Amino acid sequence: MRYLGSKIKLLEQIERVINENHIEGEIFADLFAGTGCVGDFFKGRYKVISNDFLYYSYVLNKAKLMNKGMPHFSTFRKQYGADIFVWLNEQSFIPDESFFVYQNYTPIGGRMFFTENNGVKIDGIRKSIEGLYKKEDIKENEYFFLLASLLESVTKVSNTSGTYEAYFKFWDSRAEKEFVIEPLELNCVSRLNDNIVLCEDANKLVRKITGDIAYIDPPYTVTQYVSAYHMLETIAKDDSPVIKGVGGKRGRGDKNSLYAQRTQAKRIFEDLLRQIQFEHVLISYSNQGLVPLDELVDLAKKFAIKGQVQVYHFDYREYQNHRSSNKRNGENLNEVIIYFKKDRDINKSPLNYSGSKDTIVPVILKELPYNVDTFVDAMGGAFNVGANVLATNKVVYNELNPFIYNLVRWLLEGNKEQKVLDIESVIKEFGLKKRAKGPYNALRDKYNENPSELYLYILHMYSFQNMIRFNFNHKFNTPIGVAGYSDDIKNRLLNFRVKAPEFQLLNVDYTKINWAEYPVDTVFYFDPPYYITSAAYNDGKRGMKGWGITEEIEMLTILKRLDQLGYKFMLSNVLEHNGKRHDLLEKWIDENQYRVIEAGVSGWRYAKNEVLIVNY
Repeated sequence: MRYLGSKIKLLEQIERVINENHIEGEIFADLFAGTGCVGDFFKGRYKVISNDFLYYSYVLNKAKLMNKGMPHFSTFRKQYGADIFVWLNEQSFIPDESFFVYQNYTPIGGRMFFTENNGVKIDGIRKSIEGLYKKEDIKENEYFFLLASLLESVTKVSNTSGTYEAYFKFWDSRAEKEFVIEPLELNCVSRLNDNIVLCEDANKLVRKITGDIAYIDPPYTVTQYVSAYHMLETIAKDDSPVIKGVGGKRGRGDKNSLYAQRTQAKRIFEDLLRQIQFEHVLISYSNQGLVPLDELVDLAKKFAIKGQVQVYHFDYREYQNHRSSNKRNGENLNEVIIYFKKDRDINKSPLNYSGSKDTIVPVILKELPYNVDTFVDAMGGAFNVGANVLATNKVVYNELNPFIYNLVRWLLEGNKEQKVLDIESVIKEFGLKKRAKGPYNALRDKYNENPSELYLYILHMYSFQNMIRFNFNHKFNTPIGVAGYSDDIKNRLLNFRVKAPEFQLLNVDYTKINWAEYPVDTVFYFDPPYYITSAAYNDGKRGMKGWGITEEIEMLTILKRLDQLGYKFMLSNVLEHNGKRHDLLEKWIDENQYRVIEAGVSGWRYAKNEVLIVNY
């Protein structure tokens, strides 16, 4: 099939990149599948998830991934005693008003995409295929094979240069040939019944699927495929759409690709790379792309493990591998494949703090908007959320409680291996063990006499329910619990980091933050003490700011103000707990038409059904 951006000539190079990097796996996702040549090529090696948001592409990929070769059409043969392709080509059709191609895309309709005879045959065969399927004379895989064969055959008699933006004003020799539907050619090696074919927006889809290898081949230029191939979409759907213009184009609906819009391409790429949950990512791109190649590579580095990205250059004659750090102008470049391993780890904070969101961080990350320049974790706590958000610029952590703030700062700064040695030295010095009250109280007294983050952090590991709690004189008074130091805590401490390129730590009342100083693509995240629950940090002031109805109303007022300023916010909360309803919050949500997302259960001691409230 003549098709813009077809990767038929790059299939062996794609395979070569996979082999050269020793990439292994079971699931291969072709997220912008087009004609399906990539999925068809790899379907014998992987389970393929094929996706494209245009229906004609869905048809082509269903045909190629549901069939190992040409189907047998056994039911049809039994009923009709004929080869189905011979039978379709021998049918005679009398056009009527329902023959949409004939009525609109031949000289009968004032357009020269097809000759009149070919228009009649295209319509007639399309209706015959549908009729056979409805009568159950052909199976589903056979139905899609026939539709794909029809689409492929249509391109061989189209009076165009390849796309359907316009037609020739004369009859090209190919267009004057009599239309014949011919079987679609397939790769005959396949893991049948494993493959999945979808017709969705890729950016929405990657929030729902995971796997090993993701292949990304988005539109590179301003060409909108829904416009360039509107004819294939209409024949595939057989829906007689409203059309307009010289080209008789159908309405685009929601099928305009942001990847083909100069002002949106980089922004939509950012979201795709942030949300994709595959270990290996390969991107086909071109030096003619709307996003300059060096900018796309720099963007990929933000989401790659240790920022490592490789760029493979191809000119169809010469194969070269260049590390992304080796810059070149690329004037002679036709195609590239960008490869990196995606950083998918969730770094759980080593601070076991009441209300931490470690269990629902994946849900929060999936609900991030398409662009996150700056992420402000306004009530940061243990910093489980903000530390795992890969904002393209920076993450801001704010925490009012000075003890928690200083612990997070201490955990992030300095040599972590030395911290582990210091922790283990203190544990040994005081003889700390689970339930060992005497050694624990001795360390607690030592801390209250001479406070330090090292002592406080160790105390919190052994304290009752890991509470960090003080009396009115800010003396640590939590009794001993049943937990203690472990390899898990050690590893969490060693691995704790902020994923964004930069981070800033603040220790202020969140109401004092100057919201207006942040760029437009800032996301503000709020995780307040939950008004209808009780926890160590909202059961009384204990020398610090408490949380009651006044504070709740103040926060909701600030959130609405952020919305009015054009910022995006996310609010973690609960609407119901132990028979209580948060009527105030529910009314506020309804009045402002904010979106509520079920986030799951958090907290193993005091389990809560969390929700995430967003204004976008």
